[in-house]
Amino acid sequence: MRILLRVFGYTARYPWMAVATMFCAITGTLMVAVFPAVTQQVIDVVLRQHHPEKLMPLILAGLAAFFAQDLLNSLRILLNNHFEQRVIYDLRSDLYARIQMLPLPWFDNRSTGDIMTRLVEDVTNVERVLIDGIEQGTVAVLQIAIVLALMAHYSRDLMLASLAPVPFLAAGALIYTLTAKNRYRAQRKATSALNSLLHDNLDGIRQIKTYASEIREHARFNAASDTLRRTSLVVMRVWAIYSPSMNFFSSAGMVIILWVGGLQVLSGKMEIGVLVAFLVLARYLYEPVGRLHSLNQLLQSGRAASERVFSILDAPVEEGWKEKEGSTAGPGGVPLLPLLGDVRYEGVGFEYQPGTVVLHDITLHAKPGEMVALVGPTGAGKTSLIHLLSRFYELSSGEILLDGRPIREVPLSQLRRSVAMVTQESFLFNGTTADNLLIGKPDASEEQMWRALAAANAEAFIRRLPKGLHTQLGERGVKLSVGEKQRLSIARALLKNPPILVLDEATASVDNTTERLIQEALQHLLAGRTSFVIAHRLSTVRHADQILVMERGRIVERGTHETLLAAGGLYASLCREADAHHGVFGTSEERRAPEELAPADD
Repeated sequence: MRILLRVFGYTARYPWMAVATMFCAITGTLMVAVFPAVTQQVIDVVLRQHHPEKLMPLILAGLAAFFAQDLLNSLRILLNNHFEQRVIYDLRSDLYARIQMLPLPWFDNRSTGDIMTRLVEDVTNVERVLIDGIEQGTVAVLQIAIVLALMAHYSRDLMLASLAPVPFLAAGALIYTLTAKNRYRAQRKATSALNSLLHDNLDGIRQIKTYASEIREHARFNAASDTLRRTSLVVMRVWAIYSPSMNFFSSAGMVIILWVGGLQVLSGKMEIGVLVAFLVLARYLYEPVGRLHSLNQLLQSGRAASERVFSILDAPVEEGWKEKEGSTAGPGGVPLLPLLGDVRYEGVGFEYQPGTVVLHDITLHAKPGEMVALVGPTGAGKTSLIHLLSRFYELSSGEILLDGRPIREVPLSQLRRSVAMVTQESFLFNGTTADNLLIGKPDASEEQMWRALAAANAEAFIRRLPKGLHTQLGERGVKLSVGEKQRLSIARALLKNPPILVLDEATASVDNTTERLIQEALQHLLAGRTSFVIAHRLSTVRHADQILVMERGRIVERGTHETLLAAGGLYASLCREADAHHGVFGTSEERRAPEELAPADD
């Protein structure tokens, strides 16, 4: 109930639409009183008392009542559609805004398909509770109250007879409600599992075709689909018993009314017109009762969806999102000073999970404009170290200082705007070239974009595209090569123009010619910025101001290329491997400690 009350709170944002919708619904419902009265008057006055002159006015009154009811119903549907779409928009917007502020560990434990199901399907189910549940439920209850009042006016005995099925209807609704929760939860879970599998397979369709695993993946899809089929059948099977049973009790009430009313007509205690009017009223009584049973099913489905939606809205956001996104002022309205790029790690420790330490006592100092290279075996903790700089994950001990300020005191939006990352797998969105560049600087002009592309050695191939900056690149930039995507990512970083730059294996997956083009682009990008470079290529790190050699989550050596070679330690060994492998550092797995394995590490 607490969750449903939170859901209903969204309707308060549009009070006039709620009032107008309810006015149309209530006024239209009041029209149900007209036709039974007209029927009773036609039978008892026009037919039995022979007043044909009253027939046409009564017929016109009944027709007018039906017209008014349907007109109001049409207005109600139009208002209701606008109302529900605004509520869906607000709820979905709030949910997406919350998702963007959640920390990366939250995403590490959830599939994209499940999140999409909550954002699209579950929100729609919640909305149906919001709009249809409130409006139809209120109208149904109001109609029942009006009909019972009219019944009491005609005959209290028959009204009491009409209520005979109520205990059975209430018991059935209670049993259905108490047993529905697990059924609908299982159905929503199966829907998420199917969507997750479908998302993964569509995203990895090239790998499926490469390994000729279509039959296996089809079998996995069928298994997930069969689970959804079975959980849906459980819901439908119970409903197939519940709904007809409730309808039977309602029909039994009609028979009871006919029996008791027939006896009263035979005994002369009731006019036949009153009995006919009562039978019409009985249908108006049991019809909203049946609607309430359908709403009960809707309510149970919406409750399961609401729990999934609000589990995201209640998830704790990243520390530092307390300030308004994009704000240029800090606490108290004090203007935020731009970061210069002085970075200090002081005794930093980190663990993805309690007891699984990834970084041990990391201490380093990168002055503004310096290039710091991170080298070491795979799994040494290099990527984890730079993820802490953008607060993708929170450090477990020690402190990181930016321009002398603890990193937790820097507003998260300012921090993220001040750090650019170019990774080995450059992600491009399913949009145009310009769309992907404008992520770096939303207000950039086309001239600025072309300058950034030229500096990134990307101008030539972008001009060859059919529409240049306005060419659709496809999902994940599928229309571009790896090297082209990498250079476009560098152009995006250049456009952002941050004081701090992170390069994570930026040239690891390209050929020598492409690497040369990327290296030239990186020279423009690195100029005048504090940079952290993770690389397996000796040429990338040779001229770094500092080289930090990492192993098992610790910095085991530090210095320049020449001093580290002279020391004859791990770095010298890595360089000898690089010479033997055409300039690529070795990544021997025997150096990798199992306890250092982590989902976001290099």
